[in-house]
Amino acid sequence: MNKVSSLFTGKLNILINNVGTNTWKPTMDYTAEELSTMMSTNFESAFHFCQLAYPLLKASGAGCIVFVSSVAGVLSLNIGSIYGATKGAMNQLTMNLACEWAKDNIRSNCVAPYFIRTPLVEPILSSKEFLAALNSRTPLGRPGQPKEVAHLVAFLCLPAASYITGEIICVDGGVTANGFFFPRARL
Repeated sequence: MNKVSSLFTGKLNILINNVGTNTWKPTMDYTAEELSTMMSTNFESAFHFCQLAYPLLKASGAGCIVFVSSVAGVLSLNIGSIYGATKGAMNQLTMNLACEWAKDNIRSNCVAPYFIRTPLVEPILSSKEFLAALNSRTPLGRPGQPKEVAHLVAFLCLPAASYITGEIICVDGGVTANGFFFPRARL
């Protein structure tokens, strides 16, 4: 922490927590080690970075934290219960820090992407069957691009977003807004 403090002259304006791992399998098939790995990677790392960065963010006079979570923390995506639980925990931490640290002029927000074309996700999206199912359920009809997430993260760090805190914003092509549609009955 002393090295970080000296590099940033005792202040840190922005902290972006963007890390994650996942293993897709049924809940009953997870091992204790897999639970521990996903919990420590996806949630505990962000939690501890916030603790470490807090004094520097407070010293900046206008600190900003952006978590990169997942739509899996907002709704069930059938991609692993542990992954969804870790991202849900991150979403809750976002809201709690927004309220707890507001007095120190530190904002906390979360960006929750859906399937974004990254090297980690590309093998899954290469399945024509999976991609067709994803596209049919997504109102915009496609997976997202990394820049579509990055632009929102950047905006949340700008003074233009100075009155936004405690928000979980889904970057999902409309999937969280998409309800279940019954076929239209003939009238």
